[in-house]
Amino acid sequence: MSPENSDKTIKITLDDLASVTTPDAGAPLAIGQAQGGAKVYGSVSEPADPQTKVAEEKGSILLQAWFYLGVAGMLGSLAGWGIAEPHFVDSPTEFRWGNFVIIPLIVALLCVGFAVAESIVERSPRKVLIRGALSLPLGIVLGFLFDRIANFIYAIGLSILFEMGVRTTSNPSIWVVRGFAWMIFGAAGGVVYGIIGQSSKRTLYGVLGGVIGAGLGGVVFDPIAMLTHAGAASRAVGFALVGLATGVGVGLVESALKDRWLYVTAGPLAGKQFILYKPRTVMGSDQRCDIYLFKDSNILKEHALVELAGSRIMLRAIGQTYVNGQPVRQQVLMSGAVVQIGRYAFRYQERHRN
Repeated sequence: MSPENSDKTIKITLDDLASVTTPDAGAPLAIGQAQGGAKVYGSVSEPADPQTKVAEEKGSILLQAWFYLGVAGMLGSLAGWGIAEPHFVDSPTEFRWGNFVIIPLIVALLCVGFAVAESIVERSPRKVLIRGALSLPLGIVLGFLFDRIANFIYAIGLSILFEMGVRTTSNPSIWVVRGFAWMIFGAAGGVVYGIIGQSSKRTLYGVLGGVIGAGLGGVVFDPIAMLTHAGAASRAVGFALVGLATGVGVGLVESALKDRWLYVTAGPLAGKQFILYKPRTVMGSDQRCDIYLFKDSNILKEHALVELAGSRIMLRAIGQTYVNGQPVRQQVLMSGAVVQIGRYAFRYQERHRN
């Protein structure tokens, strides 16, 4: 200000402006004492209480649904075959109890495998026990029921082919008939998978995937028997492939048709996706939660809720939760948003509709 200005009005000259210096725009101000004793309070663009984003980790194939459901289906089928095979005979005139239970037992243990596979991947012993206990009797009932339905369909198909002059299993038309009949077994696995998951949509996807997978497995069953000259080995390989194909089919169809999901980008479950079927999904360190977050003492038993609110997905935080690096208590999730809870990070995704 010029010394000639004797009144009380503050006047700033061009010389005053030229002497003013500004800090580097790229360097945020720190809260505390600046030079000369003046206090500074930080940049207005600096977010409040930001959370350092966790680096995205490479996902494991072991956490892909098509993989662990395929393995579960294969192991379930082999277990059923292993129990019944010692009491099974290859004879049109002799019949033992293994002949009667082999297919229903395979279907039952296939259902159990699908029911507990995800809980094993999530490392939740509680869920494994509960889902296994629920799926076993359900699988046994559906196994015997669907076995009768499949045999009925197979018999009708064979009678039609017989009228057409088909007499041997080397004819591909018989392979197709078996595949069509065995679609019923895949449907049983999908039904149990959806019931245990408490979702009608998951049941639908499971049935569709199971029908496709089991149908393909049924088609290759007779060619395998021909290549291995029948007997126990052919049944083992054939049933294992049916179980594998059914599980892979369920996993692929479910993934292809999903609408909204959380993909784990960091943490012990990096690479796994949680499809949001239910109106309310609970996340926390309690094994009863829908998304069980283990190995982190900072995560509460029920840490956050993901709720379907009309056409929107609402995140409600109970414990410390961040969305795109910012702490939140309630937040509508947009596709691509990153949710961080402790050492876990999730990327929310939804299918875009035309």
